[in-house]
Amino acid sequence: MAKAPRAWASLAGCERRLTMAGPPGSRGSASLSDFKFGAVDTQTIEDALLHLAQENQRAVREARGQAGSFRETRIVEFIFLLSEQWCLEKSVSYQAVEILERFMVKQAESICSQAAPVVRGGEKVEPWNWRTQKEQLCNAFVLRLVSCVQLASKLSFHYKIVSNVTVLNFLQALGYLYTKEQLLESELAILKSLNFQINLPTPLAYVEMLLEVLGYNGCLVSAKQLHGTCLTLLDLVYLLHEPIYESLLRSSIENSIPMEQGGKFVSVKEDFMLLAVGIIAASAFIQNQEWWGQVVEHLHSITGIDNENIAEFSYAILTHGVGASTPVRQQSDLHHLAARPLRAAATCNM
Repeated sequence: MAKAPRAWASLAGCERRLTMAGPPGSRGSASLSDFKFGAVDTQTIEDALLHLAQENQRAVREARGQAGSFRETRIVEFIFLLSEQWCLEKSVSYQAVEILERFMVKQAESICSQAAPVVRGGEKVEPWNWRTQKEQLCNAFVLRLVSCVQLASKLSFHYKIVSNVTVLNFLQALGYLYTKEQLLESELAILKSLNFQINLPTPLAYVEMLLEVLGYNGCLVSAKQLHGTCLTLLDLVYLLHEPIYESLLRSSIENSIPMEQGGKFVSVKEDFMLLAVGIIAASAFIQNQEWWGQVVEHLHSITGIDNENIAEFSYAILTHGVGASTPVRQQSDLHHLAARPLRAAATCNM
């Protein structure tokens, strides 16, 4: 996969100053203590699960080579810290990452398409304007990032929306002087680029939906008990996105999986249903190994994803999340379950 341009070079040092910007008061994301499972009727749950499965199929089908290029650790960490600084709920963080990812991929693809040399008078001539556009994109990257967080906060209408004054004060603390008009223009540029389609499901929506279904299907494991661990592991996957998925790719090669590298594997990176089942299975393993088999079997029956694929993904998460502190016996037992072919779960059988 082609590497994304280093548009976020201006992020250097910004993370260290996050605690200096933004309003005073208690820090941290919105409380999850009131989160409840089992409060929605089964028909609504079935309809919502079907909708998520269809959205996932579309995302996997439309995945392109540049997808995932802007989920780099420094970018994700900046968004997570900023969301924490502004006391936003967890879903806003993930939504902001996904909005920024899709926007930047579109911008990068547009610039790259204009960078191809053109033939004039029998000679190849490099277009001059693509470098200008790249420079403009890099210079405005922090503004675009903050605008994505603000847009994501507006989608979460039942929590406090980040005001323009808060955003401008934050940017000023980082040394960026923008006006309200420029801030609004930045939001509009993102919305237009994405055809105003910014309210798409995040991996958190898939995790919480599957936890809800686990409860309705009679799984003895408490969904609420798994929820907190799932959030921690989801943060981990976002922060270690590239190494975790590289582990999956290496595993697929080592097990002689008939999977094209690059363009084909990118569909796995955009498969949020596969990510969600891996997160939940890993959470169950961390909390109690006795739950492992039951949870994996339930997840398989709900999504149609092979048990081996669920085990493979959860093993990659645990390897990077727990690492050397994992007991050798537990590691070897889990790898015995997981060391099988990984296939992208592009469909969801109801």
